[in-house]
Order: sequence, then structure tokens, then C-alpha cells
Amino acid sequence: MVHMRNLSFDFTPGQNRFMVLDVETQYLSEEVPGGWNAVDKLKVALVVTWDEAAGMRVWYEADVPGLLDETRNFSPIVTFNGERFDFQVLSAYGDVSHLRGERSRDLMVHLRDKLGFRVKLDSLAASTLGRGKSGSGIQSVEWWRSGDPALRQKVADYCRMDVELTRDIYLFGKEKGYVLLDDIKTGATRRINVSW
Repeated sequence: MVHMRNLSFDFTPGQNRFMVLDVETQYLSEEVPGGWNAVDKLKVALVVTWDEAAGMRVWYEADVPGLLDETRNFSPIVTFNGERFDFQVLSAYGDVSHLRGERSRDLMVHLRDKLGFRVKLDSLAASTLGRGKSGSGIQSVEWWRSGDPALRQKVADYCRMDVELTRDIYLFGKEKGYVLLDDIKTGATRRINVSW
């Protein structure tokens, strides 16, 4: 049984100038020469961002240069595996150096460095927020390739859900100073202190 946590966050204007970002691609790593070492070849299908002023926005491949300009107005840029994936994909469309370093809040990297292993967004969201993802990256590529407008909308909806989960995990950790993760070996829920 999944227990929903009652969460409320302060979205008072001017209090947060962060942007949450997630990329969906047109190709899978095994479909491009170089695989995971050539993430910049996967091509953007779409990007979803969230910020307090504009809310959720969908950016398509042709919009990426404008998105990269827009990201300069925000700090931090919050992602889940942005350093290794999202920023690499976006690098094919322009300079992404401003997204890295002090401006980046890659939740997966933060937790990997703390725990010594990679955490899945779905697991972290289920434990911390009581809700999970609505699909997978492989499904997303298949939906996009179909060309069917209804399935392409599913890609946007899937990406929006990932952005929403990433945002809410970030805010939960920022407000409470920890996130939760179920230990697959013991079944116990672990409290992981964070400072992002």
C-alpha cells in the first residue's frame, strides 16, 4: 500500500529562482555510434522545464537555443542525472558550461556521492513523495518515434511528471533537510540527510 504524504511548499514569488529541467530524446544510447559516450548524439525530442513564474513549459528541438538562453536567468538548475545526461544531450545545440558547477543541483549525483550508488528517480519519489513515474525513457523514445500526436503528447506528459517529481523531491529535501529511500535489502525506509 502506498501512503501519500501531505506536502505543501512555499512558492511565494521571488523566494526561488531555480529551474527544474528534464530532456527526452529521439534515440536510445545503443542506437548511436559511441553509445553512452556519445550522449550528445541522442537528439532532443523535447525538454520540459518548471520555474515559479512560468510553471511547466515544453521546449521542442528547434526551441533548444532559446531554452539555453533562458537557463541563464536561473540558479540553480535542478535535474536528476543532468550532469551525465540532460546537459550532454543539450550540448549538441550550444554552450552548456553555464549549467554546470555551482549552478547545477543534480539530485542523482548528490545522492550517489552520499550513498556510494546510483538511486533511481522512481524509487526516490515513491519513498519520499508516495508517488512514482508514469513510464520509462525507452517507452518515451518509442512514443516519440511513432509520430502519432497522441503518443507524442504522452512523451510531454511523462517528461512533465519527471520534472514534477524532481521539483518536489528537491523542495522536500530543501525544506526538511532529508529525503527518504526504501532499502531493497532490508525493506526499511532510510532517511538520507541532504543540503541542496
